[in-house]
Amino acid sequence: MPNKHFLEELVAMKMPFGKYKGRYVHQLPEHYLVWFSQPGFPDGKLGMMLQTMYEIRLNGLEYLLNPIIRKQNQRF
Repeated sequence: MPNKHFLEELVAMKMPFGKYKGRYVHQLPEHYLVWFSQPGFPDGKLGMMLQTMYEIRLNGLEYLLNPIIRKQNQRF
């Protein structure tokens, strides 16, 4: 069963390492997600988040995240 809060977690997650350390996963450049996809995404939750963001970008579905991003920005 899908986690209904997964996209909220995706929007709130920051990269823990690398060139884009500290940047939100949903803000990562497409070329970085493509680079990750070629050898395979890391295991665990981060890998699942990166793969999901890759699929969202690949299919032009970024607009689905906009209400969640706005909601997150209102909290701060």
